[in-house]
Amino acid sequence: MLNICFYKNTLRNFTKIIFMTPLIIILLVIAVIAFITSFVVVNQGTIYVMTLFGKYRRIIFPGLHLRIPFFEKIFRVVSIQNQSIELEFQAVTIDQANVYFKSMLLYSVQNSEEETIKKVAFKFITDKDFMQALIRTVEGSIRSFVATKKQAEVLTLRREIVDFVKDQIDHGLEEWGFHLMDLQINDITFDKLVMESMSKVVASNNLKAAAENEGQALLITKTKSAEAEGNAIKISAQAEKEAAMLRGQGVALFRQEVAKGMSEAAEQMKQANLDTNVILFSMWTEAIKNFAEYGKGNIIFLDGSPEGMQKTLRQVLALVTKDKLNDPNNTN
Repeated sequence: MLNICFYKNTLRNFTKIIFMTPLIIILLVIAVIAFITSFVVVNQGTIYVMTLFGKYRRIIFPGLHLRIPFFEKIFRVVSIQNQSIELEFQAVTIDQANVYFKSMLLYSVQNSEEETIKKVAFKFITDKDFMQALIRTVEGSIRSFVATKKQAEVLTLRREIVDFVKDQIDHGLEEWGFHLMDLQINDITFDKLVMESMSKVVASNNLKAAAENEGQALLITKTKSAEAEGNAIKISAQAEKEAAMLRGQGVALFRQEVAKGMSEAAEQMKQANLDTNVILFSMWTEAIKNFAEYGKGNIIFLDGSPEGMQKTLRQVLALVTKDKLNDPNNTN
């Protein structure tokens, strides 16, 4: 009887253990999951926005943090790193020309303060909605600026376009918790026909400038050539004038020396009671000798008759007498 009761109690306890084991396992699993989910790791460059029962509770920064398991949720992961996006859109100028822009937009969260992060997390439903609003705002600002300009002005107004866009959207971005860091307009193009006409205008202007430069160069060349030729003529004339002056002075000195020499020789011959015509005869023979020695021609025509000699001597004597009378140093 005792053995039967013992077996019944053992069976009853074993049955209780069997039925309690799944509940214990479930409780253990729940405890493990709660323990694991009570920790959250925030990566560098990001900030987590936490909510409790759907209501904002706090923000947590990079590192390991504790949270209330199952109830405290990660509502939004906010990146505080710089972000960029490429834009391609079309605008129309005041003279109805289509302008195509390719640009790069660089932006970031304004700061890591709690209020700023709350704006970033709750102003838009998703990041896609924020991106769409940002792109449309930038495109609208550029279109409104280009609509007041002519097509010829747009290419030279890159910096002005960027400044205008920043002035227009900086305040709105601050309300959203973001900051526009830079806007790069990488390419500005027009319709094909407009580009071809602009190329022709540029080419014609270049040809015009080249022709003007060539004309100026030719004018300068001719002017300098004329100035050089005039200076050369002037220098040559001056040199010829000085040469002629020197030749005249040389001839005059030569005549003076000849006159002096002949006068002295004539005085000596008079003192020796000799005929002075010998001097003239000697000059005549010396002249013939010089003609033959230094003359470049093959034939020399001279009147060798006594009458020709006397005629030549009379001419030389008259020349010597004239030089002697014109000499201021002659006291005779």
